[in-house]
Amino acid sequence: MNALPGKVNGAQDDLHTLRDEIGLVGDSPEIWQMLETIQQVAPTNIPVLILGESGTGKELVANAIHRLSPRADKPFVVVNAGAIPEGIIESELFGHEKGAFTGAIGSRKGYFEQADGGTLFLDEVGDMPLPAQVKFLRLLEGKDFIRVGGSSNRNVDVRVVAATNKDLREAVEHGRFREDLFFRLNAIRLRIPSLRDRLQDVPALVKKFVNDFCRENRIEFEGMSEGAIRALQDYHWPGNVRELRNFVEMLIVIERGRRVDENVVRQHLPRRSEYDRRLPVPLNRRSEEVEREFIYRALIDLKNEIAQLRELIVGRYVSPMRRLKPGGFVETDVVQDVSADEVGNEEEDMESIEGMQKRLIYEALQRTNGNRRKAAKILKISERTLYRKIKEYNLPF
Repeated sequence: MNALPGKVNGAQDDLHTLRDEIGLVGDSPEIWQMLETIQQVAPTNIPVLILGESGTGKELVANAIHRLSPRADKPFVVVNAGAIPEGIIESELFGHEKGAFTGAIGSRKGYFEQADGGTLFLDEVGDMPLPAQVKFLRLLEGKDFIRVGGSSNRNVDVRVVAATNKDLREAVEHGRFREDLFFRLNAIRLRIPSLRDRLQDVPALVKKFVNDFCRENRIEFEGMSEGAIRALQDYHWPGNVRELRNFVEMLIVIERGRRVDENVVRQHLPRRSEYDRRLPVPLNRRSEEVEREFIYRALIDLKNEIAQLRELIVGRYVSPMRRLKPGGFVETDVVQDVSADEVGNEEEDMESIEGMQKRLIYEALQRTNGNRRKAAKILKISERTLYRKIKEYNLPF
Protein backbone atom coordinates (compact mmCIF):
# COMPACT_ATOMS: atom_id res chain seq x y z
CA MET A 1 0.00 0.00 0.00
CA ASN A 2 2.96 2.33 0.51
CA ALA A 3 4.37 1.75 -3.02
CA LEU A 4 1.76 3.76 -4.88
CA PRO A 5 2.70 7.22 -3.57
CA GLY A 6 6.31 6.50 -4.50
CA LYS A 7 5.28 5.62 -8.03
CA VAL A 8 3.19 8.76 -8.25
CA ASN A 9 6.06 10.88 -7.02
CA GLY A 10 8.40 9.15 -9.46
CA ALA A 11 6.06 9.90 -12.34
CA GLN A 12 5.83 13.53 -11.26
CA ASP A 13 9.62 13.76 -11.11
CA ASP A 14 9.80 12.32 -14.63
CA LEU A 15 7.38 14.96 -15.88
CA HIS A 16 9.37 17.74 -14.21
CA THR A 17 12.52 16.47 -15.91
CA LEU A 18 10.70 16.17 -19.22
CA ARG A 19 9.33 19.70 -18.94
CA ASP A 20 12.76 21.16 -18.31
CA GLU A 21 14.43 19.12 -21.05
CA ILE A 22 12.03 20.17 -23.81
CA GLY A 23 11.87 23.80 -22.73
CA LEU A 24 8.24 24.09 -21.70
CA VAL A 25 7.63 26.79 -19.11
CA GLY A 26 4.86 26.67 -16.56
CA ASP A 27 3.32 24.76 -13.69
CA SER A 28 -0.37 24.81 -14.62
CA PRO A 29 -2.53 21.67 -14.78
CA GLU A 30 -2.83 22.19 -18.54
CA ILE A 31 0.95 21.93 -18.94
CA TRP A 32 1.16 18.72 -16.89
CA GLN A 33 -1.70 17.15 -18.81
CA MET A 34 -0.01 18.01 -22.10
CA LEU A 35 3.29 16.54 -20.88
CA GLU A 36 1.57 13.28 -19.97
CA THR A 37 0.08 13.06 -23.46
CA ILE A 38 3.47 13.76 -25.07
CA GLN A 39 5.03 11.03 -22.96
CA GLN A 40 2.34 8.55 -24.04
CA VAL A 41 2.34 9.20 -27.79
CA ALA A 42 6.06 9.85 -28.39
CA PRO A 43 7.23 6.17 -28.44
CA THR A 44 4.69 5.23 -31.15
CA ASN A 45 4.71 5.80 -34.91
CA ILE A 46 1.10 6.97 -35.08
CA PRO A 47 0.54 10.38 -36.72
CA VAL A 48 -0.25 13.14 -34.24
CA LEU A 49 -2.40 16.20 -34.87
CA ILE A 50 -1.47 19.18 -32.72
CA LEU A 51 -4.24 21.72 -32.28
CA GLY A 52 -3.66 25.18 -30.93
CA GLU A 53 -3.94 28.86 -31.61
CA SER A 54 -1.13 30.77 -33.26
CA GLY A 55 1.71 31.48 -30.86
CA THR A 56 1.08 28.62 -28.43
CA GLY A 57 4.25 26.66 -29.24
CA LYS A 58 3.19 23.86 -31.58
CA GLU A 59 6.67 23.35 -33.04
CA LEU A 60 8.15 23.07 -29.55
CA VAL A 61 5.71 20.26 -28.73
CA ALA A 62 6.36 18.50 -32.05
CA ASN A 63 10.09 18.63 -31.38
CA ALA A 64 9.49 17.15 -27.93
CA ILE A 65 7.57 14.23 -29.45
CA HIS A 66 10.47 13.59 -31.82
CA ARG A 67 13.14 13.81 -29.11
CA LEU A 68 11.29 11.29 -26.93
CA SER A 69 10.73 8.84 -29.79
CA PRO A 70 12.97 6.02 -31.08
CA ARG A 71 13.64 8.34 -34.04
CA ALA A 72 15.39 10.95 -31.90
CA ASP A 73 18.76 10.49 -33.63
CA LYS A 74 17.19 10.86 -37.08
CA PRO A 75 16.15 14.06 -38.90
CA PHE A 76 13.46 16.36 -37.54
CA VAL A 77 12.23 18.34 -40.54
CA VAL A 78 9.91 21.31 -40.10
CA VAL A 79 7.68 22.43 -42.97
CA ASN A 80 5.13 25.25 -42.92
CA ALA A 81 2.54 24.33 -45.54
CA GLY A 82 1.07 27.83 -45.37
CA ALA A 83 4.41 29.40 -46.34
CA ILE A 84 4.88 27.42 -49.57
CA PRO A 85 3.23 28.80 -52.72
CA GLU A 86 0.52 26.50 -54.04
CA GLY A 87 2.23 26.03 -57.40
CA ILE A 88 5.34 24.39 -55.94
CA ILE A 89 4.11 22.72 -52.75
CA GLU A 90 4.01 19.21 -54.28
CA SER A 91 7.57 19.61 -55.54
CA GLU A 92 8.69 20.85 -52.13
CA LEU A 93 7.02 18.04 -50.20
CA PHE A 94 7.55 15.10 -52.55
CA GLY A 95 10.51 16.23 -54.67
CA HIS A 96 10.83 16.37 -58.44
CA GLU A 97 12.74 14.78 -61.28
CA LYS A 98 14.98 16.56 -63.76
CA GLY A 99 12.90 18.30 -66.42
CA ALA A 100 9.66 18.00 -64.45
CA PHE A 101 9.00 21.69 -65.05
CA THR A 102 10.76 24.79 -66.32
CA GLY A 103 13.80 25.39 -64.16
CA ALA A 104 14.06 21.81 -62.89
CA ILE A 105 17.67 21.39 -64.03
CA GLY A 106 18.17 18.41 -61.75
CA SER A 107 16.30 15.99 -59.53
CA ARG A 108 15.60 17.08 -55.97
CA LYS A 109 14.51 15.34 -52.80
CA GLY A 110 11.38 16.66 -51.16
CA TYR A 111 10.90 17.23 -47.45
CA PHE A 112 9.49 13.74 -46.88
CA GLU A 113 12.62 12.12 -48.31
CA GLN A 114 14.80 14.47 -46.29
CA ALA A 115 12.98 13.28 -43.15
CA ASP A 116 13.37 9.57 -43.99
CA GLY A 117 13.82 7.61 -40.78
CA GLY A 118 12.85 10.59 -38.67
CA THR A 119 9.94 12.93 -38.09
CA LEU A 120 8.33 15.50 -40.36
CA PHE A 121 6.47 18.31 -38.62
CA LEU A 122 3.91 19.72 -41.06
CA ASP A 123 2.65 23.00 -39.67
CA GLU A 124 -0.49 24.73 -40.96
CA VAL A 125 -1.66 21.47 -42.55
CA GLY A 126 -5.08 23.06 -43.02
CA ASP A 127 -3.58 25.32 -45.69
CA MET A 128 -2.45 22.41 -47.88
CA PRO A 129 -4.09 22.45 -51.34
CA LEU A 130 -6.41 19.55 -52.17
CA PRO A 131 -4.16 17.95 -54.86
CA ALA A 132 -1.28 17.78 -52.38
CA GLN A 133 -3.64 16.32 -49.77
CA VAL A 134 -4.26 13.31 -52.05
CA LYS A 135 -0.55 12.49 -52.27
CA PHE A 136 -0.12 13.17 -48.54
CA LEU A 137 -2.87 10.68 -47.66
CA ARG A 138 -1.31 8.05 -49.91
CA LEU A 139 2.04 8.53 -48.18
CA LEU A 140 0.45 8.21 -44.73
CA GLU A 141 -1.32 4.99 -45.66
CA GLY A 142 1.25 3.28 -47.85
CA LYS A 143 4.49 5.11 -47.02
CA ASP A 144 5.10 5.57 -50.73
CA PHE A 145 4.83 8.45 -53.20
CA ILE A 146 5.88 9.56 -56.67
CA ARG A 147 8.06 12.58 -57.27
CA VAL A 148 6.71 15.35 -59.48
CA GLY A 149 7.60 14.35 -63.04
CA GLY A 150 8.48 10.82 -61.95
CA SER A 151 6.92 7.45 -62.75
CA SER A 152 8.20 5.10 -60.05
CA ASN A 153 7.13 4.72 -56.45
CA ARG A 154 9.51 5.72 -53.71
CA ASN A 155 9.27 4.52 -50.12
CA VAL A 156 9.99 6.49 -46.98
CA ASP A 157 9.78 5.74 -43.28
CA VAL A 158 8.54 8.98 -41.75
CA ARG A 159 6.61 9.75 -38.61
CA VAL A 160 4.25 12.67 -39.31
CA VAL A 161 3.28 15.26 -36.73
CA ALA A 162 0.84 17.78 -38.19
CA ALA A 163 -0.45 21.00 -36.67
CA THR A 164 -3.10 23.58 -37.37
CA ASN A 165 -4.80 26.57 -35.82
CA LYS A 166 -7.85 26.06 -38.02
CA ASP A 167 -11.04 24.05 -37.46
CA LEU A 168 -10.44 21.10 -39.77
CA ARG A 169 -13.98 19.76 -39.29
CA GLU A 170 -15.32 23.02 -40.67
CA ALA A 171 -12.79 22.85 -43.52
CA VAL A 172 -14.05 19.34 -44.33
CA GLU A 173 -17.66 20.54 -44.37
CA HIS A 174 -16.75 23.33 -46.79
CA GLY A 175 -14.75 21.04 -49.08
CA ARG A 176 -11.36 22.60 -48.29
CA PHE A 177 -9.95 19.53 -46.53
CA ARG A 178 -10.34 15.87 -47.39
CA GLU A 179 -12.45 13.92 -44.91
CA ASP A 180 -10.38 10.73 -45.26
CA LEU A 181 -7.18 12.67 -44.55
CA PHE A 182 -8.82 14.32 -41.56
CA PHE A 183 -9.76 10.93 -40.08
CA ARG A 184 -6.23 9.63 -40.70
CA LEU A 185 -4.61 12.58 -38.92
CA ASN A 186 -7.22 12.89 -36.20
CA ALA A 187 -6.48 9.53 -34.54
CA ILE A 188 -4.39 11.18 -31.83
CA ARG A 189 -5.06 14.83 -31.03
CA LEU A 190 -2.92 16.92 -28.76
CA ARG A 191 -4.40 20.28 -27.89
CA ILE A 192 -2.09 23.04 -26.67
CA PRO A 193 -3.85 25.40 -24.26
CA SER A 194 -4.00 29.09 -25.03
CA LEU A 195 -2.17 31.40 -22.66
CA ARG A 196 -5.45 32.81 -21.33
CA ASP A 197 -6.26 29.27 -20.14
CA ARG A 198 -3.05 29.06 -18.08
CA LEU A 199 -2.49 32.59 -16.83
CA GLN A 200 -0.81 31.24 -13.69
CA ASP A 201 2.19 30.47 -15.94
CA VAL A 202 2.66 34.14 -16.88
CA PRO A 203 5.18 34.94 -14.07
CA ALA A 204 7.44 32.03 -15.05
CA LEU A 205 7.21 32.93 -18.73
CA VAL A 206 8.02 36.59 -18.05
CA LYS A 207 11.05 35.61 -15.98
CA LYS A 208 12.38 33.43 -18.80
CA PHE A 209 11.78 36.08 -21.48
CA VAL A 210 13.45 38.82 -19.43
CA ASN A 211 16.49 36.66 -18.66
CA ASP A 212 16.86 35.47 -22.26
CA PHE A 213 16.44 38.90 -23.87
CA CYS A 214 18.72 40.73 -21.45
CA ARG A 215 21.43 38.10 -21.79
CA GLU A 216 21.29 38.01 -25.59
CA ASN A 217 21.26 41.79 -25.97
CA ARG A 218 23.45 42.72 -22.99
CA ILE A 219 20.74 44.92 -21.50
CA GLU A 220 20.34 45.72 -17.81
CA PHE A 221 16.71 45.77 -16.75
CA GLU A 222 15.36 46.88 -13.39
CA GLY A 223 12.62 44.26 -13.38
CA MET A 224 8.86 44.29 -12.82
CA SER A 225 6.79 44.79 -9.72
CA GLU A 226 4.24 42.25 -8.49
CA GLY A 227 1.54 44.65 -9.64
CA ALA A 228 3.01 44.64 -13.14
CA ILE A 229 2.89 40.85 -13.24
CA ARG A 230 -0.73 40.90 -12.07
CA ALA A 231 -1.57 43.36 -14.83
CA LEU A 232 -0.05 40.97 -17.37
CA GLN A 233 -2.17 38.16 -15.93
CA ASP A 234 -5.29 40.30 -16.29
CA TYR A 235 -4.82 40.57 -20.05
CA HIS A 236 -6.31 37.99 -22.46
CA TRP A 237 -3.27 37.53 -24.79
CA PRO A 238 -4.95 36.68 -28.12
CA GLY A 239 -1.45 36.16 -29.59
CA ASN A 240 -0.58 33.75 -26.77
CA VAL A 241 3.00 33.09 -25.64
CA ARG A 242 4.48 34.72 -28.74
CA GLU A 243 2.59 37.96 -28.03
CA LEU A 244 3.65 37.93 -24.38
CA ARG A 245 7.30 37.47 -25.35
CA ASN A 246 7.16 40.33 -27.87
CA PHE A 247 5.41 42.56 -25.32
CA VAL A 248 7.99 41.84 -22.62
CA GLU A 249 10.87 42.54 -25.02
CA MET A 250 9.25 45.80 -26.08
CA LEU A 251 8.87 46.84 -22.42
CA ILE A 252 12.52 46.08 -21.71
CA VAL A 253 13.63 48.35 -24.56
CA ILE A 254 11.19 51.20 -23.98
CA GLU A 255 11.35 51.26 -20.18
CA ARG A 256 15.08 50.77 -19.71
CA GLY A 257 16.49 52.37 -16.61
CA ARG A 258 13.43 52.10 -14.40
CA ARG A 259 11.45 49.39 -12.65
CA VAL A 260 8.23 48.58 -14.49
CA ASP A 261 5.12 48.87 -12.34
CA GLU A 262 1.45 48.16 -12.92
CA ASN A 263 0.71 51.60 -14.37
CA VAL A 264 3.45 51.26 -16.97
CA VAL A 265 2.17 47.85 -18.06
CA ARG A 266 -1.42 49.03 -18.35
CA GLN A 267 -0.26 52.07 -20.32
CA HIS A 268 1.10 49.78 -23.03
CA LEU A 269 -1.50 47.01 -22.93
CA PRO A 270 -4.40 47.43 -25.37
CA ARG A 271 -7.93 47.29 -24.06
CA ARG A 272 -10.14 44.48 -25.30
CA SER A 273 -12.37 46.89 -27.22
CA GLU A 274 -9.48 48.46 -29.05
CA TYR A 275 -7.46 45.38 -29.94
CA ASP A 276 -7.12 44.46 -33.61
CA ARG A 277 -4.93 41.40 -34.15
CA ARG A 278 -4.11 42.56 -37.67
CA LEU A 279 -1.89 45.31 -36.29
CA PRO A 280 1.29 44.96 -34.26
CA VAL A 281 0.25 47.79 -31.92
CA PRO A 282 -3.13 48.65 -30.35
CA LEU A 283 -5.61 51.00 -31.94
CA ASN A 284 -7.04 54.19 -30.40
CA ARG A 285 -3.78 55.13 -28.71
CA ARG A 286 -2.31 58.59 -29.09
CA SER A 287 -0.42 58.81 -32.36
CA GLU A 288 2.88 59.55 -30.61
CA GLU A 289 2.51 56.42 -28.46
CA VAL A 290 1.78 54.23 -31.46
CA GLU A 291 4.68 55.75 -33.39
CA ARG A 292 7.04 55.20 -30.48
CA GLU A 293 6.16 51.52 -30.26
CA PHE A 294 6.63 51.07 -33.99
CA ILE A 295 10.02 52.78 -33.83
CA TYR A 296 11.31 50.71 -30.93
CA ARG A 297 10.12 47.47 -32.46
CA ALA A 298 11.78 48.46 -35.73
CA LEU A 299 15.00 49.20 -33.83
CA ILE A 300 14.99 45.71 -32.33
CA ASP A 301 14.51 44.17 -35.78
CA LEU A 302 17.19 46.43 -37.25
CA LYS A 303 19.63 45.45 -34.54
CA ASN A 304 19.07 41.78 -35.33
CA GLU A 305 19.54 42.37 -39.05
CA ILE A 306 22.78 44.29 -38.45
CA ALA A 307 24.14 41.50 -36.27
CA GLN A 308 23.21 38.89 -38.87
CA LEU A 309 24.80 40.84 -41.72
CA ARG A 310 27.91 41.33 -39.63
CA GLU A 311 28.27 37.58 -39.13
CA LEU A 312 27.69 36.84 -42.81
CA ILE A 313 29.97 39.52 -44.27
CA VAL A 314 32.80 39.69 -41.73
CA GLY A 315 36.09 38.64 -43.25
CA ARG A 316 35.10 39.58 -46.80
CA TYR A 317 35.38 43.34 -46.87
CA VAL A 318 36.42 44.45 -43.41
CA SER A 319 38.63 43.49 -40.54
CA PRO A 320 37.11 42.59 -37.16
CA MET A 321 34.12 44.72 -36.23
CA ARG A 322 33.21 45.97 -32.82
CA ARG A 323 30.42 44.34 -30.93
CA LEU A 324 27.07 46.01 -30.57
CA LYS A 325 26.85 48.25 -27.54
CA PRO A 326 24.65 47.10 -24.66
CA GLY A 327 21.11 47.56 -25.80
CA GLY A 328 21.89 46.50 -29.33
CA PHE A 329 22.72 49.89 -30.83
CA VAL A 330 25.72 50.14 -33.13
CA GLU A 331 28.71 52.31 -32.36
CA THR A 332 29.34 55.03 -34.91
CA ASP A 333 32.72 53.58 -35.88
CA VAL A 334 31.47 50.02 -36.18
CA VAL A 335 33.98 49.29 -38.96
CA GLN A 336 37.56 49.83 -37.98
CA ASP A 337 41.11 49.30 -39.28
CA VAL A 338 40.07 48.81 -42.89
CA SER A 339 43.03 49.19 -45.20
CA ALA A 340 42.89 50.33 -48.80
CA ASP A 341 44.22 46.95 -49.88
CA GLU A 342 41.35 45.19 -48.11
CA VAL A 343 38.59 47.33 -49.45
CA GLY A 344 39.96 48.96 -52.58
CA ASN A 345 37.88 51.54 -54.34
CA GLU A 346 34.45 51.61 -52.72
CA GLU A 347 32.58 52.18 -55.95
CA GLU A 348 34.39 49.31 -57.68
CA ASP A 349 34.66 46.69 -54.93
CA MET A 350 31.68 47.14 -52.63
CA GLU A 351 28.55 45.46 -53.92
CA SER A 352 25.18 47.10 -53.80
CA ILE A 353 22.91 45.95 -51.01
CA GLU A 354 20.76 44.24 -53.64
CA GLY A 355 23.72 42.42 -55.16
CA MET A 356 25.06 41.40 -51.77
CA GLN A 357 21.67 40.06 -50.76
CA LYS A 358 21.39 38.03 -53.97
CA ARG A 359 24.85 36.55 -53.50
CA LEU A 360 24.29 35.68 -49.83
CA ILE A 361 21.06 33.89 -50.71
CA TYR A 362 22.76 32.01 -53.54
CA GLU A 363 25.65 30.93 -51.30
CA ALA A 364 23.28 29.79 -48.53
CA LEU A 365 21.38 27.66 -51.03
CA GLN A 366 24.63 26.20 -52.33
CA ARG A 367 25.80 25.36 -48.80
CA THR A 368 22.55 23.50 -48.11
CA ASN A 369 22.40 21.75 -51.50
CA GLY A 370 19.25 23.65 -52.34
CA ASN A 371 17.46 22.93 -49.05
CA ARG A 372 15.37 26.05 -48.76
CA ARG A 373 14.36 25.58 -45.17
CA LYS A 374 17.96 25.21 -44.04
CA ALA A 375 18.99 28.17 -46.20
CA ALA A 376 16.25 30.31 -44.69
CA LYS A 377 17.44 29.31 -41.23
CA ILE A 378 21.03 30.29 -42.08
CA LEU A 379 19.86 33.63 -43.47
CA LYS A 380 17.40 34.07 -40.58
CA ILE A 381 14.53 34.94 -42.90
CA SER A 382 11.18 33.23 -43.39
CA GLU A 383 10.73 30.53 -45.99
CA ARG A 384 8.11 32.68 -47.71
CA THR A 385 10.61 35.53 -48.04
CA LEU A 386 13.23 33.14 -49.39
CA TYR A 387 10.82 31.76 -52.01
CA ARG A 388 10.03 35.32 -53.10
CA LYS A 389 13.71 36.26 -53.34
CA ILE A 390 14.58 33.12 -55.32
CA LYS A 391 11.92 34.04 -57.84
CA GLU A 392 12.87 37.74 -57.83
CA TYR A 393 16.54 37.00 -58.49
CA ASN A 394 15.79 34.07 -60.84
CA LEU A 395 18.07 31.76 -58.86
CA PRO A 396 18.37 28.16 -60.14
CA PHE A 397 17.03 26.47 -57.01
